[in-house]
Amino acid sequence: MERRVDFSRERWMFCGHCDHRWRVDPDWIDRWEQAEETCPGCGMTCEHEDPPRVTVDPEDPALDDSNIAQFSWYHTSTQPDWPTRDFDPAAVLTPETRMMMGGDQRPKALHVGTYEAAVHNMLRRMRDQADHGSQFHLYRVYLKPSVVVREDWLIDPSNFVGDVVLDEVCPPGVDIARYLNYHEDPGGLSLALGREAIAGVQQVAVPLPDAWDGNWVCEVVAPLKSASDALTPATGRLRRSMRPTSPRAALGRKLGAVLADRLPVNLRNQFASAAAFSEGEDPERWARRTSGLFRLIENPARVLAALNQQEHRQA
Repeated sequence: MERRVDFSRERWMFCGHCDHRWRVDPDWIDRWEQAEETCPGCGMTCEHEDPPRVTVDPEDPALDDSNIAQFSWYHTSTQPDWPTRDFDPAAVLTPETRMMMGGDQRPKALHVGTYEAAVHNMLRRMRDQADHGSQFHLYRVYLKPSVVVREDWLIDPSNFVGDVVLDEVCPPGVDIARYLNYHEDPGGLSLALGREAIAGVQQVAVPLPDAWDGNWVCEVVAPLKSASDALTPATGRLRRSMRPTSPRAALGRKLGAVLADRLPVNLRNQFASAAAFSEGEDPERWARRTSGLFRLIENPARVLAALNQQEHRQA
């Protein structure tokens, strides 16, 4: 069962100081994070020690335990065969980082969420985790009908690298824990679960290879090819701190930022970073990929239709 995809939907805020709850849109949250809005109940701003935060929509159908296994859930990963049985999410960590995490090698939970959360996660990884050029896959996840869901929901239990120890949130007899996602699709409910809770998946490579706007691609490729790709040293006060760049790369980054401005405000910075034009990049390849990323958000129906054509793979 699919839920309506809406990156611009309103979210609920909760103030622990005065217990006020209210609905806001992404633009309000953006102003709030810049200290331009206050709690309507007590006037508190984001600069306080314990400020109001997004909270769960009391009408979210995922609060009903009986809906959890009926919904389609989503995940993005650079793994072409997620969730593999021998996957170690901490494999890329240095011994020092493992020790900072307490050296805990207990099984880590898998994460699934809304379509919006999966796209948010991919863009964040492209921006923050050196996955700018990586091939991502979008997974539609089906849960086993027999799963046992932990009562109520948790505040996001992830540590600083996004890991959750499975048995800390899913005690014996529990397969799935709901948690309020602060980082991807803020205010939405995501799930922490073990691999055994997953019945199967469908997957597509994203962005879809043929899901790009031909008109936009033609409009940007011509000026990009005409722009010089010769590196130009920075001038003025910034010449020591900035790397040389080419007119072509500068134009590409500007075109990506203009496209990002057409998105909901909470996606713009991540998208602009994910779509940043790299020195030496092929203009047409960049334009198709950037347009494809944009259409993941602008036209999710096409992505869902592509998933519908894929075979179910048992987990």
